[in-house]
Amino acid sequence: MEVMVRQNDTFSYYSQLFDIPLILIEQSNPQIPPDHLAVGQQVKIPGYVSTDCKITPNDSLWKLAIAHSIPVDLLQLLNPSISPNNLQIGETILIPERVNNILITDLDRYTFEKMELDIAKLLEVYPFVKRGAVGNSVMGKDLIELQIGNGGKQVHMNGSFHANEWITTSAIMRFVNEYVLSLTNKRPIRGLSMLPLFNETLLSVVPMVNPDGVNLVLEGASSAGDYEKEVLAINHQNNDFTNWKANIRGIDLNNQFPALWQVEVDRKPDTPQHRDYPGPHPLSEPESIAMADLVKERNFMRLNAFHTQGEEIYWGYEGLEPPVTESIVNEYSQVSGYEPVQYIDSYAGYRDWFIQDFRQPGFTIELGTGVNPLPFAQFEEIYRECLGIMLANLYI
Repeated sequence: MEVMVRQNDTFSYYSQLFDIPLILIEQSNPQIPPDHLAVGQQVKIPGYVSTDCKITPNDSLWKLAIAHSIPVDLLQLLNPSISPNNLQIGETILIPERVNNILITDLDRYTFEKMELDIAKLLEVYPFVKRGAVGNSVMGKDLIELQIGNGGKQVHMNGSFHANEWITTSAIMRFVNEYVLSLTNKRPIRGLSMLPLFNETLLSVVPMVNPDGVNLVLEGASSAGDYEKEVLAINHQNNDFTNWKANIRGIDLNNQFPALWQVEVDRKPDTPQHRDYPGPHPLSEPESIAMADLVKERNFMRLNAFHTQGEEIYWGYEGLEPPVTESIVNEYSQVSGYEPVQYIDSYAGYRDWFIQDFRQPGFTIELGTGVNPLPFAQFEEIYRECLGIMLANLYI
């Protein structure tokens, strides 16, 4: 929601008037110096929307303010052209409403397009969330990154490296929505006040690393565009892509990183497949290149890659993980009930390479149990389990 600056207005006053933390207003308006507001400027107020209200007989700003439990000056700020002492019957004014519930409600069969629309909704109400693109998929879709926070501690999480594990994106997007909602409403999550975590941590989120593959699993070959013939050939002319994990070119994005990549080459398929093909060389795909560049350009102290399934957390790689990793994974295990597993016979993954090259804690978190793709009926249980890990990622 936007308001127009009046004489003597300040961000601090808006913070008090709307009961929104000052830092969220400042971050929602990065182009405006906090101490140089100009009359007539438009300022974004996070956590609010406005609705129309028609004036009826005997209405007054005071009565409307009482009815909506808001200060009178808030109505005047939002309606600068009205005459407070001469409201006209039938006149329409704007009523500010705090957003008290999550905006993202349809997380089943979560395509790239659904995610894009949901992110647009979030940014409209929570403009302190920063949206960028770390790169593009083979088909040109943005690999969207969201950044939330004001702290120097940078942490990262991602989902849907594997196409038929799209439910990881659903879980991440639910968390993002709950996080920003808690900030504007000063509402704890599992007893944790989120504003101190916002001020300490900068959270980087890439919710969908493999958007082409996700759409292929959910919508079939018609979503593959120019790659329709290729994916049908790989899939033996079957339009059921339920078991597809790879990107649109049949390359497993989590087998693409230069961390014992040759081990995977020697035992995995040597041509494009629905899963497991490591590609012609490490970092051959735009998606894996983008994710590698993201880490190179930042200073992440921790990385979390969400996959399915198994209710396990993989945390070691060739003895290169720093000692603090064990205490972190034990916390993750305690808050989720998932089993920590230090070493597995799998290489060339994003987490493997992160640990190897940056010697920082990296975790592959396997959500849920069963056969991929996990049924959406498991979502609420999965989310309850992984919520603790997502919170711990902020406070550890």
